[in-house]
Amino acid sequence: MGGRQARRQVRAMALPENLKPVRAGQESGRYLPLQENELDLIHEQVIRVLEKIGLADAIPSCIEVMTAQGCTMTESGRLLIPRKVIEETLEKAAKEMTLFGQTPEHDMLLSGSRTYFGTAGAAVHIVEPQTRTYRDSTVKDLYDLARLCDKLEHIHFFQRPIVCRDLDDPREMDFNTCLASVFGTKKHVGTSFVEPGHVEESLRMLNILAGSEEAWRARPFVSMSNCFVVPPLKFAQDACRCLEVGVYGGMPILLLSAGQAGATAPATIAGAVVQAVAEVLAGLVYVNALVPGAPAIFGTWPFVSDLRTGAMSGGSGEQAVLMAACAQMGRYYGLPTGIAAGMTDSKLPDAQSGYEKGYTVTLAAHSGANLIYESAGMQASLLGCCPESYVIDNDMLGAINRTVRGIEVNEDTMAFETMQQVCTEGPGHFLGHEQTLSRMQS
Repeated sequence: MGGRQARRQVRAMALPENLKPVRAGQESGRYLPLQENELDLIHEQVIRVLEKIGLADAIPSCIEVMTAQGCTMTESGRLLIPRKVIEETLEKAAKEMTLFGQTPEHDMLLSGSRTYFGTAGAAVHIVEPQTRTYRDSTVKDLYDLARLCDKLEHIHFFQRPIVCRDLDDPREMDFNTCLASVFGTKKHVGTSFVEPGHVEESLRMLNILAGSEEAWRARPFVSMSNCFVVPPLKFAQDACRCLEVGVYGGMPILLLSAGQAGATAPATIAGAVVQAVAEVLAGLVYVNALVPGAPAIFGTWPFVSDLRTGAMSGGSGEQAVLMAACAQMGRYYGLPTGIAAGMTDSKLPDAQSGYEKGYTVTLAAHSGANLIYESAGMQASLLGCCPESYVIDNDMLGAINRTVRGIEVNEDTMAFETMQQVCTEGPGHFLGHEQTLSRMQS
């Protein structure tokens, strides 16, 4: 077989990774909503918050390790974190890390502004677009979503997007959420836990899947999403106990602060950024007091409220700017950073869903964050999860990732010799030129 048919078959084959027009982990960071002096102002206000206000409700083990670093307790029970402790933590904290897949082709290097797209959420319903109805989400749905995302090229990691409502027992739910996710995909998995004992059980299971505890610690393929704070500026005690088990067990931690502007965080965008950064830096001090250099992700996820109703407005323009500013602060500190985008307020995968996901994910993708959570599949301000939306959003993510790639400017791409050949020696068009044909797939 030869000629045109052979060439068409070659072009129909999957491209090798180095020739794909978009790839996981491309450098981003061209959208910067904050000026340099504003970054400094926010940082100084964050220090002021941690030194003067601090955090309440720390558990005894947290108090022990953090006061050993130089933090102090007030008479009213608030843990204050001085500037020196914050600066020392930023020096020893992990500046880059790899989130491992179960197989190496899914490894993600979180370094600089390398950007990856993934899922997340805690939706309690599955959206059925054909009937325009919602139903309770189940563990089978979770497994099926993991299998689906395993095959979607532009979704690079899978953090559990739904709650398994058919599992009433919290222990069963935590364990089977982790199990269904890692059985469904070889990509890196994120999950969460409500009790420290559930973390211990899941770690034993993950050690078995990895082959041994040593193999797990060398390539931990599951990270913990940990809401260690209850905004504003209070520790979540059960979550802190889970965090400690995860850190000691070698599990990467997404340090998650998710205040709602106007409700559990200041209504102003700048104020919401300050509070979220302060809370996550407190978590970073905590983690590094437990195990210096432990893998931790700077997870500032403040949400915007519609102040007329108090409802979250995840698809708003303000949400897009807010997340990009949080990503910029993560880069300011040089930390592996994760933000959320794609949280449309639309109930179905319709036009509103498309444009809200389009601009929120695009700005997030260009902000320099390493991990873009919630970027596919979610509806109704995170209350609904739609399998069909994952397929649609995967295509959107590929196009957005192409914009992240930008433009290559060099002697070859500026094409002087090509223009000279076409205009002075050739047919007067570029259709059959070698440069055109060589770029048909890339």
